[in-house]
Formats: sequence, structure tokens, C-alpha cells
Amino acid sequence: MLILLNKPFNVLCQFTGEPGQRTLAECLPVPGVYAAGRLDADSEGLLVLTDDGLLQKRIADPRHKLPKTYLAQVEGIPDEAALARLRAGVDLGDFVTRPCAARRVDEPAWLWPRNPPIRERKAIPTSWIELVLREGKNRQVRRMTAKVGFPTLRLIRVRVGDWTLDGLAPGEWREVAGPLPPAPGAGPRPTPKRPTPGPGATFTRRRQGR
Repeated sequence: MLILLNKPFNVLCQFTGEPGQRTLAECLPVPGVYAAGRLDADSEGLLVLTDDGLLQKRIADPRHKLPKTYLAQVEGIPDEAALARLRAGVDLGDFVTRPCAARRVDEPAWLWPRNPPIRERKAIPTSWIELVLREGKNRQVRRMTAKVGFPTLRLIRVRVGDWTLDGLAPGEWREVAGPLPPAPGAGPRPTPKRPTPGPGATFTRRRQGR
């Protein structure tokens, strides 16, 4: 089983928590699935879950280099020099980030409002950066943008490999079929033929979390 979930803001990336904490259980009433990679509580967007432990490790393992695409709303307007520093790799003290893709983008037209809204300063504008990473260490995107002078105010993951947020509102989920990353040491995978739809071949589910 493979599930895509649009994790809302301020929801822990786990199914249990302390009293008063919001968890994945409020969005996803499917037992026995676990997140393949994590998002901080204050980050939003695409979370991939599965009930297959081996598959979970394959998706999360940085050796497979699945690209992960993030949209970061930052304080200020990064110039090309700041973007070049992000692309080249940023020394965060405990590690240096790998080279990545980084560019300024417009605020997405499909973006949902965050509750609560981000803090705003009238004298300081905000802007959006798209970053594509092939690693995912603790609070990495936030640390990267802060290091180059543009703190992240809002962070949304929109893609993991070929899986995207398309069509999912916050708290909604769907079950999908592959494609899956190769096992460690495996050669190139042949391009699969598109299956013929039929009863039980593939299906999706949705649930709106509140």
C-alpha cells in the first residue's frame, strides 16, 4: 500500500502524541502505515506513507537520490548571489549541504491559506523560492535559507520523486500505484507498460481532515 497525504500545518508526522497534539491520525484512518521520510510539524505538504517496511526504507534512503521539491516563503527577496549559494551547497556547521536546484518563483495560484497565517512585517517583503534537494536532514531547508540571509516563514513540500500534491487539499489523501525506487545495487529498471484500468487494478481514496 502506498499513500500520498497533504500534511497540514502543525500536525506531527506520527500517529500518536501527547494530549492536545495534532497527529496524522486526524487525517488518515488507515492502520499499519508509516511515513517514508518526515516533515516537521510546522511544515506542510506531501508525505508518502506505506505499510511495507522495505519500501519505506527505499523511499527514504538518500542513496536512491529521490528529488524532493519544496516551496519556501522567505523573508526578503533573494538575489542571484543568494540563490547561487543555495545551489552550490551551504556550510551549516555540522554538515555541508549537497548541490541543489534553487530559483525564485511566484506565489502559487493554487496555494491554500495557512491557519494561523505567517507573521508579516510591513517594512519587509516576502518572496518564494523553489528548492529541489536529494537529501533531507533535520530542518535543512529552513537552515539553508536562514544561512544565506532569508529566513523561511512557510515551507511546503510539493513533490517526492514522481509523486506530487496535485489534487490534494490539506488533510486529503489518496492511495496510488508506483513507480517505486530501485533496490540498492539494482540496475536500471525497464519502463513499465501502462496497465489497462479494470476493477481493483488501481484505486484512490480521499479524506478531508479538519
